[in-house]
Amino acid sequence: MSAAMTPEQIAERTSRALDAAVGAGRELGLTVTDAAVLHDVFSVVVHLAPSPVVVRVPVVVPPYLDVDAQAARQRMELAVVGWLADQGHPVIAPSPLVPREPVRRNGFSMTFWEFVDQDHDAEPDYARNCGLVADLHAALRDYPGELPFLSAAEPVMVEDAFAFLGTRPDLLDPADLDRARREWEVVAPLVRSRTAFEAEFPGIDVQPIHGDAPAANIITTVTGPVYSDFELVTLGPAEWDVAFFGPDCEAAYDAAARRHGLRPLDERVLRFVSAVGMSRVVACLALVPSLPMLEEALKPSLEHWRTMPPFTATARD
Repeated sequence: MSAAMTPEQIAERTSRALDAAVGAGRELGLTVTDAAVLHDVFSVVVHLAPSPVVVRVPVVVPPYLDVDAQAARQRMELAVVGWLADQGHPVIAPSPLVPREPVRRNGFSMTFWEFVDQDHDAEPDYARNCGLVADLHAALRDYPGELPFLSAAEPVMVEDAFAFLGTRPDLLDPADLDRARREWEVVAPLVRSRTAFEAEFPGIDVQPIHGDAPAANIITTVTGPVYSDFELVTLGPAEWDVAFFGPDCEAAYDAAARRHGLRPLDERVLRFVSAVGMSRVVACLALVPSLPMLEEALKPSLEHWRTMPPFTATARD
């Protein structure tokens, strides 16, 4: 069994990521004398002070995402966010002080972003934020680049994780794993194929979406809210970006969507994306050895999942 990382091992990982960010920044010509870690969970986020640059260094990633795969995903993120910034939309933009490319150093692949002055006293307002997600969707409809369909579902990660969890009954009860596998068998074909999705949900359009709970990834700055963390940007239904936020937030999204001439959320698609999302939550238990805090953090979501009825597909080939 994979033993959970100790606090000392996690601290050493953070230190290596910090050193890599500082070294890469200096190689790119940035002045770095007072670097500070701003955030340390799935990524180590480093402010390269006094330069107005923040580096995001992923440190907890599923096994299928090697450095090459990470860099490919990061290029896609930089392209989308760079385009939004160039169009004047409120995002945390790629840093203009370095090329818009991921940088590799010491086994990490990292990206460089503008530093923003965050309003740390602001309380999260998820209903307001879901309205802002509709604004983001309206902007993203014009994105000219190509994106994969529902790559944010990470089917390889889910299936690899289920295989690993089959060896770790201490992390997930075998009965829960059996349920998770049965539910994944229903939704996986719709995740892997846009054609299958469109057959199951006729009339539901797909478009570029944020991919990773954007209402929770809107940062309030001293000059207003900005969108951040597009690591899972993808092509998919609008419902993907508002799953799990509840009826009030869904109503706020619909009100803003109507102003943009976008369709309202579809209840059955919401059930589908929620089912896929819960498969990903279960799969995240496989990351507990690399990030022990996840075990406790995931408990409320897993308890909710056990109360949810399974999603049922209707379309057939």
